[in-house]
Amino acid sequence: MDQETLLILLDQWESVYKKGLLTFWVLLLLHERPSYVFEMGQQLSAISQGSISADEKSLYRALRRFEAMGVVESSWQPSDVGPRRRYYGLTDLGTALLRQFAQRNVLIFREPAVVERLGVLLQEQDGTA
Repeated sequence: MDQETLLILLDQWESVYKKGLLTFWVLLLLHERPSYVFEMGQQLSAISQGSISADEKSLYRALRRFEAMGVVESSWQPSDVGPRRRYYGLTDLGTALLRQFAQRNVLIFREPAVVERLGVLLQEQDGTA
C-alpha cells in the first residue's frame, strides 16, 4: 500500500467530513450556553479534541447562515473588558435540529452492530484479527 496516496486520500476525506461537522460542533457548543465568536473558536478546538477548528470569518459566515435559517439567534451584550459583544444562542428549532441530527448521525455509533464492525476493522489494523 502506498502510504503517501493513503495520506492524501485521508486528508481529502477529512476535509469534506470536517466541513460538515462544523455545524454539529457549533450547535453543540451553543446548546451548552450562548457564546461570542472569539470564545467559540477556542471552545471548538477544545470540545472536538483538536479535530475541528475554524477562524472567526468562517464562524461569522456560518452563524449568519444559521440565524437566517432560524436555528440561532443573537443579541448584543455588554462586556466587562471592552466593547459590547454579539452573543449567539440556539433557538428551540436549533435545539430540535441538533437533537434530531445526533439521534440520526451520532448515536448510531453506539449500536452494537456498528461497534462490533468498528472493533473488527481496528483489530485488523492492529494485526490482532
